[in-house]
Parts: sequence; C-alpha cells; structure tokens
Amino acid sequence: QEQLLESGGGSVQAGGSLRLSCAASGIPSNYCMGWIRQAPGVEREVVATFDYDGTTVYADSVKGRFTISKDNANKENGAYTLYLQMNSLAPEDTGVYFCATGLNCWYLAEYKKWGQGTQVTVSS
Repeated sequence: QEQLLESGGGSVQAGGSLRLSCAASGIPSNYCMGWIRQAPGVEREVVATFDYDGTTVYADSVKGRFTISKDNANKENGAYTLYLQMNSLAPEDTGVYFCATGLNCWYLAEYKKWGQGTQVTVSS
C-alpha cells in the first residue's frame, strides 16, 4: 500500500526559495512519482515528474526554476524521498502542492496514490 507524506511548504516572498519533501513508502519499482499543484480556482497541474528510470520532465512554467530529485537510499523496501527545490518563486506558484505516484506521471488520471498536499504561498 503506497503512502505519501509531503512537508516543506510555507510562505515566502517573490524571488525566494522553498524545498518540498515527500516521504513515500510501498512504492512499486516501476512507478513514477510527481509533484502536482493546485492553485485557487484552477485545475491541478503537473509541475514535475521523476520516472522509475531517472528521467525528469518539467512543466514549461517551472523549467529552469524548479528541480525534482529522488533519494533512493531505501528503494529495496519501496521507500523513497522525493524533493522539489523551488527557486525564483513567483506569486503564480502559489497553491497546494501534492506528491503522487503512478504509472504515467504526466497524466493526472494515471496517478494511483496521492499525498495530502502542502501549501505554498508566494507574496509579491
């Protein structure tokens, strides 16, 4: 049973940085993981993904500013920590950030398990 728990959200001023973490367990070795955000009144948007083979993909809106990475130190037990380093934050980056896992991480409908989300607020 997959479990995901995000942390690291908070409030920052524009231009600042935050690092999100997601403690994940029970993740099958062929699953990808991703960060998805939901801004107020807007549909959820895939921000960055990390595939099982190490391939990373970013939304155009965050390329060059955000970096996704994964700690595989405990992968034999299906446990990982997924990170999202967010630099040069802008007010439009405000939203709830979710960590999730599944088989095709660029499509919201393909995610199998979601975390509860962590709030990121960027003020101008």
